[in-house]
Amino acid sequence: MTPPIRLRAAAYVIRRGPAPALLVFDHVGGMPEAGTQVPAGGIRPGEPPERAVVRETAEETGVTATVVRRLAVEEKPHPGTGLPRRTTFFLLHAPDEAPDSWLHQVGGEDGDAGFTFACRFVPLPLDGPLADRQDAWPASADPAWATPSTPSAHAAATCS
Repeated sequence: MTPPIRLRAAAYVIRRGPAPALLVFDHVGGMPEAGTQVPAGGIRPGEPPERAVVRETAEETGVTATVVRRLAVEEKPHPGTGLPRRTTFFLLHAPDEAPDSWLHQVGGEDGDAGFTFACRFVPLPLDGPLADRQDAWPASADPAWATPSTPSAHAAATCS
């Protein structure tokens, strides 16, 4: 029997300012293997992906961002468990007054609850890849945002 596909939403939260910058975070203490990430997490049963990505962004970073559009849908196994998952990537805009960097304690009921994340905006294009190749899709929003070392497409992905 094939396990069900885990549905996820991931956010490219952009602060426009004088130059575009992407919201990323790292775990504070104890989880360096998690790497630098964008906000992402599970879609709850019956929850629209657009609502899930706003919820996950707020829970993981404290930023209330606005969805601009869906960028891509990627199907690939979870890097740790190998179980199937489908991630929908969205472009969101952050408030221009968002700070450059801050610490945020994760709320909510998901697996990250209680962790502290070091959040920050980094210039686009990125200098290198994010954890789990989460940097694969910024170029779908703007070709100038392509991460230099990121392949241009994934075989199991579709752009929306």
